[in-house]
Amino acid sequence: MKMKKNENSTIISLDQFKDKHYGKIGSTKRNELDEGYESFKIGAMLLEARIQKGLTQEQLAQRSGTTKSYISKIENNVKEVRFSTLQKIVEIGLGGQLQLSIKV
Repeated sequence: MKMKKNENSTIISLDQFKDKHYGKIGSTKRNELDEGYESFKIGAMLLEARIQKGLTQEQLAQRSGTTKSYISKIENNVKEVRFSTLQKIVEIGLGGQLQLSIKV
């Protein structure tokens, strides 16, 4: 699908949009947005991995020693997950490897 551009419209990048509507990097509002995105991203990655493995939430919960409700809450960004629990879900439940990086 091709995107049409009106003569009066300007296409901006995602970073420009966030700068305009949420402030520059480091501002309180921008930090809250970025932190919320990271939580959302973890849930989305967990959901994608679970589906790729062909597991239901119940099956993943049983394998990793947690509950279906907890898996659902993580996937839907309702609950933040502890690192140790996420590691157990990924490594034991999914048979995968959790990788972590730090950017400064």
